[in-house]
Amino acid sequence: MPEGPVYDPGTRRAPAQPAIPGAGSYGGGASGSGFEYDEAALRELMHEWNDLANEFRNDQRRAEQLAQTRAPGLEYASDSNAEQIRNSGRALLDTLGERERYCRTMAKKFETALGKYKDAEATHESEINQTGGTL
Repeated sequence: MPEGPVYDPGTRRAPAQPAIPGAGSYGGGASGSGFEYDEAALRELMHEWNDLANEFRNDQRRAEQLAQTRAPGLEYASDSNAEQIRNSGRALLDTLGERERYCRTMAKKFETALGKYKDAEATHESEINQTGGTL
């Protein structure tokens, strides 16, 4: 059972009493500041970050249309306007791509944490079973 504030992903809010990390550190285990997550929270956060990344990926598909804008006419004004729209579309694509990569990185961090959590649980269960206890 985690000690301290536990993030509830269903509320999209931080714990009621947020911990303030010391200078130059974040987390720090049982004696330090930070957040503690249970298995369900880690799994939900991983899925939320991936879902957000998928939304950015879908937005990129729409932004590709802007990046491929063609001038409606053959005059200079139409061509110049279309070029500005294409430039905006390319900038939007770059930004959305960066956001998607960030979200995938965050999802991967929670996936890694989930793996570590499961490994720790298995180790503790094994230790308890070796002493003749049960969970």
